[in-house]
Amino acid sequence: MFLKIKNLEKHFQKDKPLIKSLDFNVNKGDIVSFIGESGSGKTTFLRCLAGLEDINDGSIELNKVVLNSSKIFIESHKRKIGFVFQDYPLFPHLNVIDNITFNLDYNFKNKVSGILELTGLSDLTKRFPHELSGGEQQRVSIARAIIREPDLLLLDEPFSNLDSSIKLQIKNEIYNIIKTSGITTILVTHDIKESFSIADKILIFKAGVLQQYDEPFKIYCNPSNCYCAKALGDLNMINIASKIYYLRPENISIVNNSNYKGIVNKCSFVGKEFQINASFFEENWILFSKNSFKAGCEIYISFNDNDLIQFDSNCDNYFTQPTREH
Repeated sequence: MFLKIKNLEKHFQKDKPLIKSLDFNVNKGDIVSFIGESGSGKTTFLRCLAGLEDINDGSIELNKVVLNSSKIFIESHKRKIGFVFQDYPLFPHLNVIDNITFNLDYNFKNKVSGILELTGLSDLTKRFPHELSGGEQQRVSIARAIIREPDLLLLDEPFSNLDSSIKLQIKNEIYNIIKTSGITTILVTHDIKESFSIADKILIFKAGVLQQYDEPFKIYCNPSNCYCAKALGDLNMINIASKIYYLRPENISIVNNSNYKGIVNKCSFVGKEFQINASFFEENWILFSKNSFKAGCEIYISFNDNDLIQFDSNCDNYFTQPTREH
């Protein structure tokens, strides 16, 4: 394995650990997406990888070199790690080429033209940051990070400041840049669609504990617990024979007649299809359809039993609203 995280612990207050016994490995060239609620320790973990924070226990090994353990701490500037921050800060008084090559070791000077071509910046070298769009600034930050040929690239919410109109284009560009470079990457994001479209694997994090780590398709279809299931998409609850199950909206078909009848509350066009909010079994469900339905009309559904998801009873409280009466 190219990156090995073993029993990593991190706390700022000993009785309030931010990261607890984190264990996982990453293959060379893979893109891993880190998903977790705000304050779960995602950015702190990136800072530990980069050497901006020391760990309290465990170890970090990259490309067969131990970066951090109980006895070892390699300083940030000596780690072969590139870090692109959320606001991709650039030096405002330097143009594109000078931002990219700032403090660049002579050994990497011959890489400049190739990196400019790869990141689509060849015609922008003389521009200053204030003359660039958000997407262009982001590509400069990526270029600055990868020109040094890091073993690991860290991206902290890299698309959060982009307009939705260009986000998909920039996301695809960055994906192609990373894959062409073959750089192992960890991406922190709150956008599930970004994780599905970019990541080779997804790691779900909650309260400092790894909840699940797998390929996007597997983690979506076979979530290890209710938190992972809800984090990756909408769920509809159904009671069958006094047992609670959940269904993904895309696994539900609207039919002419069945034993399952609901009432449409709202129907909204969301691009290529309609999102339907409907009442089933005193629960608000989300469905998708190519057809529009008027509020108040009856609809019937069907589904495959193999698509039913069931969790341990300990998960029940996660889906319970505080105001709901029982």
